[in-house]
Amino acid sequence: MKIVILILFLGSLSASMGQNTLISGREFQDEMNLKFKLDEDSPLKPQDREAFTALEFFPVDTAFIVTAQFVRTPGELSFYMPTTTERLPEYVKYGELFFTLKGKELKLNIYQNKELILQKEYEDYLFLPFTDLTNGVTTYGGGRYLDLRIPEGNFIQIDFNKAYNPYCAYNEKYSCPVPPAENDLYIEIEAGVKDYKKW
Repeated sequence: MKIVILILFLGSLSASMGQNTLISGREFQDEMNLKFKLDEDSPLKPQDREAFTALEFFPVDTAFIVTAQFVRTPGELSFYMPTTTERLPEYVKYGELFFTLKGKELKLNIYQNKELILQKEYEDYLFLPFTDLTNGVTTYGGGRYLDLRIPEGNFIQIDFNKAYNPYCAYNEKYSCPVPPAENDLYIEIEAGVKDYKKW
């Protein structure tokens, strides 16, 4: 009897977590659409902003939410990450993320911007740029980004449903970091925002 109750509880908990994830993913999409349409800092050009209705996203999919092993890599030397312009922001590799997705063992490096972390609200901010096999097909050719925070333990959740485009995907006036080659994923990440289409 206890085993049955436990299974029912775990099943209910799993369903609840999945539902919360779907809501979270949808909220992320809603927030992005509002920002792009109404925010004064919207990356859209004025004429594009007037015609803007919504960004195109993949359906929220819990299969693209993974728990990664977080391995800190202290002692890394800082480097200048190439961008879409001549700007060269200074970054440092903060750690490595190991996870399984669609049956494949994958790894991504995660970074900190040396200037940004001097601001209190970003002192625990981690930058995760990546490319995958959807780039140039259904997603922006230059790759996408994820924002994370330093975890307390040795694991961190990666939610690819929150993958977003660099601002230069919408407006060439922006200078955007180019994902390092070591963060190329030879898999299709069909989650997050799709490529931008002008209306």
